[in-house]
Amino acid sequence: MKFWRIFMFAAAAFNLLIGVGGLLDPAATVEGRMTGLLVACFGVVYALVATDIARYRPMLWAGVIGKFGAVALLGPEVAAGAYPAFVGPILVGDAIFATAFLWLLMKPPAWARMNASDGDVL
Repeated sequence: MKFWRIFMFAAAAFNLLIGVGGLLDPAATVEGRMTGLLVACFGVVYALVATDIARYRPMLWAGVIGKFGAVALLGPEVAAGAYPAFVGPILVGDAIFATAFLWLLMKPPAWARMNASDGDVL
């Protein structure tokens, strides 16, 4: 349980750092700042998930879709040089977090199954 809690707070920090950075970038367009705001909001969601993973883990579906979607949409653009090179490592981070979220959703760890309040296996 401790690993996943730390992992979720790391995901929150990742999104908050990138999102707030984009939001506060004076050179960013309105669309860029809006993207930063939404990325930061996902960071808030991940922090909430970290407080009670068994309860809030279904919210990770939004992260799986958003992060894999970002990789699918921006990856080819980054590879073609249409975006700055620093976006590539961010997309790698997104892919790592999305894969871990998906694993957690599809095969929850034993502590999540044992802590199901209604007796059902998660």
